[in-house]
Amino acid sequence: MSNKTLSSRGRQEAQSKRAGRFRGSSINLFYLPAVILLAVFIVYPLFSGIGLSLTNWDGYSPEKTFIGLTNFAQMFKDANFRLILINTLIYGVGSTAIQQVLGLGLALLLNSKIRGRNVFRAIIYLPALVAPVIMGTMYYFIFQYQQGALNTIMIGLGFEKVAWFNNPAVSVAIITIVNSIQFVGVSMIIYLAGLQTLDQSVMEAASLDGASGWKKFWNITLPMLQPAFTTSVVLNLIGGLKLFDIIKVLTNGGPGYATNSISTYISSMYFDAQNAGYASALGVFLFILIAIITYLLNTGLAKLNWEA
Repeated sequence: MSNKTLSSRGRQEAQSKRAGRFRGSSINLFYLPAVILLAVFIVYPLFSGIGLSLTNWDGYSPEKTFIGLTNFAQMFKDANFRLILINTLIYGVGSTAIQQVLGLGLALLLNSKIRGRNVFRAIIYLPALVAPVIMGTMYYFIFQYQQGALNTIMIGLGFEKVAWFNNPAVSVAIITIVNSIQFVGVSMIIYLAGLQTLDQSVMEAASLDGASGWKKFWNITLPMLQPAFTTSVVLNLIGGLKLFDIIKVLTNGGPGYATNSISTYISSMYFDAQNAGYASALGVFLFILIAIITYLLNTGLAKLNWEA
């Protein structure tokens, strides 16, 4: 082989390598907008919030005094914080449990060959597309004491009106149920996707072996829905733990602080109490709480081989 041929081949290989590097660099440029958005709207606010949580800033004045972990120490001395933390866990865990049961049940029903199932799927999923503020307002007019639809029906049936939002336990239950109703369609869609990707040969083999009804669902269908279950639980739990809009519209955290979540308490501390430093500490705590619960949940489900 001549030197000229070797030289030509060497130049081609060098050009090919340069072209490969250029293509890789060009592809990496497509990541840049996402990285910038992540940095501006996620990373910067996170570190900014951590910094503010170490100050006594009131949210308005230009002066900020460093006070270390005082805000975090105050959090555990706050008489309202324990109740608010319990409420937050109820909203998260309660909504998640209700949505899994209803979402899976609706998915099983609407995965069968029934007339108009696509219409029913759309109707059930529709509330998830509505802003939580609008959803909360709709239910406020249902549970309102004076002219609420539910009390009007009760009077028509001969019962007395009920002040639904005067009882903290009832109010927390109503908020949990309303949030579950709004987002049950999300769980339904996730489970429907899981049901439609099941290995039909396994299902047919189970039927030939005599499995049917509850036995078939428990031993065959449910284990095969493990990835859908994990995805639905994690998404619903995160949404429930940071619940805000529906609480503000239905009860505004009242009576007193009895129905507040950590998210609504942050708003109250920042805008009403003008204690932005403490509000930032609450926000950091909520971030850590969600991160820990999500990590433990994923780890626990992974040990059971229930991975998304």
